[in-house]
Amino acid sequence: MSVNEQALSYPIPNDAALDPPAEWAELRTRCPVTHVTLPSGDRATLLTRYEDVKQVLADPRFTRQLTAPDAARLSADGSGVFSSEMATIIPDSGEEHQHWRRLVGRWFTAKRMNALRPAMIRIADDLIDDMVKRGAPSDLRASLGFPLPVYVICDMLGVPAADRDRFSYWSDTLLSLTRYGKAEIEVAQGEFFQYMSDLVATKRAEPGDDLMSEMITAGGPEDGGLSDIQILVTGMALLVAGHETTANMIGKMVSMLLADRTRWERLLADPALIRTAVEESLRLDANSGFGLPRYLNAETEVSGTVLPRGTTVVCSMAAANRDETAFENAGEMDLTRSPNPHLAFGSGAHSCLGQALARTELQVVLEALLRRLPTLELAVPVEELERVEGLAVGGLREVPVRW
Repeated sequence: MSVNEQALSYPIPNDAALDPPAEWAELRTRCPVTHVTLPSGDRATLLTRYEDVKQVLADPRFTRQLTAPDAARLSADGSGVFSSEMATIIPDSGEEHQHWRRLVGRWFTAKRMNALRPAMIRIADDLIDDMVKRGAPSDLRASLGFPLPVYVICDMLGVPAADRDRFSYWSDTLLSLTRYGKAEIEVAQGEFFQYMSDLVATKRAEPGDDLMSEMITAGGPEDGGLSDIQILVTGMALLVAGHETTANMIGKMVSMLLADRTRWERLLADPALIRTAVEESLRLDANSGFGLPRYLNAETEVSGTVLPRGTTVVCSMAAANRDETAFENAGEMDLTRSPNPHLAFGSGAHSCLGQALARTELQVVLEALLRRLPTLELAVPVEELERVEGLAVGGLREVPVRW
């Protein structure tokens, strides 16, 4: 078959900002477990079918041990968020991992997100005010998509929002596959680490009503809490995860809804569809980035293919979310789709801790834009939207809009 005569380059090159690469459908049908070549030149195994991806994400034999000597390097110099030492500090599995999730997860419940919703609405309205003052056209990513999740996660962690620009750069370097060199990444990680170390010391001296302070006041490992290094790395991980993916998703969601104007009109006519529209945007996101890499510490079988111990597997949740066997008319955007068991937030014990936060932010942004800027439209043809390249997360360089 054509897609597997030689190992595909991964991520699969694709110019279309919102559409999937053609190879996904072919792989799902004919070669759901396929060899790919990563930016490092190392080989990995790519999964594109819904059932396979779901199985692997729930299977404890597929681990995050991407620093193992025989694990594939994702980037040429072996740096970046998946393979850094930091990735090994947060417990990977078992009771320790569950304990960490319980401690941190208390801050990310749907109930707590509902309590934060009014503050999020105020932030969204203030950012839209600023955008309107500056006038159209505007870059929705820079004006709203990026600052809103940064404000929110900085607020939750007790980080001064004035430092947010530094976080965006530090995050980008941590998420780099090919964009930054090893030396630059190491300097940025050092600065980020030092910043968070100082923040932990400040919070220890003067605790506030925030997640970092709560992790510190919970005590150390002997009291059932986390060590200082775990607190520090958790803070870094939440800052990176808590803004980068949602910031990009806001731009992609709005672009998808404006790409076909009838979708926007439908939401204006029936705002009750906002919740299902957000879920469908998450499912249909064809530009979500690298996917989830996993390292196999025991031989296992996926879709009839035996994978030896030491295999690095890449789960493409975005490809799985377009699997016709899991979703009727999987390639179509159905704003009423329910249930919608997409895998945008993963599945199983490692599903995204911040999914209630991301969902709430996406709903708040969409509601605010429909309410405040009903005439919103893309200021360029969809074909001119450009993907962010070289990072582990997918996004659009900018989202030019007018109203």
